[in-house]
Amino acid sequence: MSGPDPAVAAVRAAVRREVADLPAGRLVVVGCSGGADSLALAAATAFTAPRAGLVARAVVVDHGLQPGSAEVAARAAATCRSLGLAADVVRVRVSLDGEGTEAAARTARLAALEEQAAGGVVLLGHTRDDQAEQVLLGLARGAGARSLAGMPRRRGPFRRPLLGLPRATTEQACRALGLHWWADPANADPAYTRSRVRHRILPVLEAELGPGVAEALARSAEALRADAEALDDLAARAAVDVRTDDGDLDAASLAALPAAVRTRVLRTWLLGLGAPAGSLTRDHVLAVDALVTGWHGQGPLHLPGRVVVRRACGRLTPG
Repeated sequence: MSGPDPAVAAVRAAVRREVADLPAGRLVVVGCSGGADSLALAAATAFTAPRAGLVARAVVVDHGLQPGSAEVAARAAATCRSLGLAADVVRVRVSLDGEGTEAAARTARLAALEEQAAGGVVLLGHTRDDQAEQVLLGLARGAGARSLAGMPRRRGPFRRPLLGLPRATTEQACRALGLHWWADPANADPAYTRSRVRHRILPVLEAELGPGVAEALARSAEALRADAEALDDLAARAAVDVRTDDGDLDAASLAALPAAVRTRVLRTWLLGLGAPAGSLTRDHVLAVDALVTGWHGQGPLHLPGRVVVRRACGRLTPG
């Protein structure tokens, strides 16, 4: 008797590796959109989780941003149930305050999935192609090492088992299993930057530089991630020493830090003040850094999320 299709086997193996450290009885939630990536992930989890003694279910997040989104979500949930997974649809409200549509939808989606996991883990269906797109977007923004490091394989409750696999593998897995996936029209809409990267820029790079560009970008992200995580760890420790009792930042202590550490401390502080991660750019952080390293009496800075930062009495303070 022949084994499963190679693509099906590859996705199952990726999921198996990602959940191997979980104890029996742990809840595993698959975030499923109905697209090929998340359906292949759902199918692999439905096969793998029971054999590992894990409890698996699927959650479909309906952002309500497109006509017919409720029907799309219902179909995705029904497909997950046909695979043997319990599945629920969760409707979220996407707040656009300070963020673009894509970033705001992502924020709402991840919050809903984390809540549904209730202390378990959440599997997300991002592939190697998504990682390559993420790196190119970071390059276009002039982002630092954190953005160029792409999406982490693990962060908090979230895990991305398929980051090492191309999108073609998930699509072939779905075809082999007879699963019909939903093609999100936003993924083909040139109004979205990510869509242009996917359908215009990456194909040109592959044509001009040769095949394997997406894989190379993903490898670069993996290499940068270790460096970025080490710097983030240093910044977390430094933040304790530069923060005052009332939550301000001491400018002299900040100035003594290496630039790569200092800007990370500042970014984390700004996020804590309410600046949206999707809108806070490196230029914003460098402008705040200038209050530390290039202070000449300049006025307060107005940042995304209605965050205001000023320097007063040797401190960086909000408001």
